[in-house]
Amino acid sequence: MEAAANPDRAILVAQAGATIAKGSKSFAAASKLFDPVTRERAWLLYAWCRACDDIADAQELGHDQQKVTDPAERIARIRNCTAMALAGKPTGDPAFDGLAIVVDETGMPRRFIDDHIAGFALDADEWRPRSTDDLLRYCYHVAGVVGCMMAVVMGVAPDDDATLDRACDLGLAFQLANIARDIEEDDRSGRCYLPEEWLVEMDFPPGQHMKPPFRKRLTVLARRLATMAGEFEESARFGTPALSYRSAWAVLAAADIYGGIARKVAAAGDHAWDHRVTTTKAEKLAAIARAGAQAAGRARLYPPTARDAELWTRPRG
Repeated sequence: MEAAANPDRAILVAQAGATIAKGSKSFAAASKLFDPVTRERAWLLYAWCRACDDIADAQELGHDQQKVTDPAERIARIRNCTAMALAGKPTGDPAFDGLAIVVDETGMPRRFIDDHIAGFALDADEWRPRSTDDLLRYCYHVAGVVGCMMAVVMGVAPDDDATLDRACDLGLAFQLANIARDIEEDDRSGRCYLPEEWLVEMDFPPGQHMKPPFRKRLTVLARRLATMAGEFEESARFGTPALSYRSAWAVLAAADIYGGIARKVAAAGDHAWDHRVTTTKAEKLAAIARAGAQAAGRARLYPPTARDAELWTRPRG
């Protein structure tokens, strides 16, 4: 679908572009590779995701998180504003109004939007994963389904399950990398996304996984997360032949940039949480260059291949 030309849309796109520039340098860099219309829709979708996250965690652009004393009310606000926007009613919040444009222009399934909000509700309920399956289901709600939404933004049909599964894989890879990188930061916020079964397996005393005497055990689990992230990242690459060249370029660049975070965490070992792991500007540029070549040869590099049946698969709506 072509983007509508109207002043309100242009204003919302500009605001969303400013949001992604401040909120995620990695995604902002990758988004520049999209064609103009796809880029604008990606920005609008990002702005809604970012706003939901900030409302849920009482933070601004992912930073300065505050203690939340009214989690249920915050989730209700997210749901109500989203419902208003999708009903064509102005919300007074450009992030939610922008989501309505994305849905109107792409035919985005409502189930994807609801699935993403369900991820914020899990955090609001102070949910913790017991098993690997629990962990991956959480990763689906907070990131895998965003991969599905981004695929629709890039022109993938909402019923193209094979390509959407690959898109979901990339979101799962991103979130697993995030969890590995942010174990210490999450602990300071009273959160832990390491499955209870993993903690028991490594014989951590309750609530002690960040204590210095247990750092080597924690490193084992962080490397497990990084390995899982790498498996989902590799699977996601096989979905890129279904995309246009520029969309494939952006996806492969993002995969390399975020995959680099997981790889750095694994390589840092016991020192992975001394400083927050990031990718440098030079590393981002190198990833973008590699991705351009990979996108050009994606049909050869990533030929039609059945997705690994052993990989966790997203729920069907």
